Amino acid sequence: MSFFKKIFSSEKKESLDKSLEKSKTSFFSKLTKAVAGKSKVDDEVLDNLEEILVSSDVGVNTTLKIINRIEKRVSEDKFLGTDELNQILREEIAGLLSEIDSGEATEFVIPVHVKPYVLMVVGVNGVGKTTTIGKLAYQFKKAGYKVVLGAADTFRAAAIDQLQIWADRVGVPLVKQNMGSDPASVAFDTLQSAVAQDADIVIIDTAGRLHNKVNLMNELTKVKRVMQKVIADAPHDVMLVIDGSTGQNAFEQAKQFTAATEVSSLAVTKLDGTAKGGVVIGISDQFNIPVKYIGVGEGIEDLQVFNKYEFVDSFFK
Repeated sequence: MSFFKKIFSSEKKESLDKSLEKSKTSFFSKLTKAVAGKSKVDDEVLDNLEEILVSSDVGVNTTLKIINRIEKRVSEDKFLGTDELNQILREEIAGLLSEIDSGEATEFVIPVHVKPYVLMVVGVNGVGKTTTIGKLAYQFKKAGYKVVLGAADTFRAAAIDQLQIWADRVGVPLVKQNMGSDPASVAFDTLQSAVAQDADIVIIDTAGRLHNKVNLMNELTKVKRVMQKVIADAPHDVMLVIDGSTGQNAFEQAKQFTAATEVSSLAVTKLDGTAKGGVVIGISDQFNIPVKYIGVGEGIEDLQVFNKYEFVDSFFK
């Protein structure tokens, strides 16, 4: 299939393969049991496959789409051997994701016509939000961009301290105020500082609370409104960070946050320590929001641009 031409460097691909090892092992051990003693893909194999995909956190709706695609191939080819199932799955999932207008990127880039590019990051506490911001800052700086960070999660002292550690480690400026300060005020100062420094990209951290959607919505709306006093069309991207290791809870968080604010991209973290990597396939398909980045390990280099073809290739390798 033309879907699977080599895109990533061997080092990057190796890192992705390794991070999906648990997900892959879990999936294929179930698949092997499902086709044991069968030579042909029949209704029973498809029923079992449906169960496996759902239990691998691909999600019910996406699973049904995949099964429908495979059923179509079975009816067209009349005989499909179970030994071909892995390749068929790989092709049909890639085919499904190819219909989504995202997941094509291979590098850390920002639009050339926007300066500074303002990225506002949202997500509940504990999903790896601050770490993702630090790793993003590293990758963008490495790519030659001038980066400024803003600590607008002012409800937790730990969030400000953690972001300062990342800023120092990466060697980028951080704009912050004391704990309990107005987040919108921090965002305003950050954008003013970024404009003064002729920065290319600004990454703003925000508070990770979702217990009261109305408060969250009001707060984020205020942060956006105040940003626009400095840069009229800011933020250019509102990125939601979700923890891939929580499987279906990640779906739920994405639903809740997209209801509370306008999310325009997603980062899925902690894929290396989980067997729930299938959640990325479901989230890519189900939400009209692109998955931009995936966390594949704890190291500073272990944040990757999400490329759907490389992901599927690694998952079904």
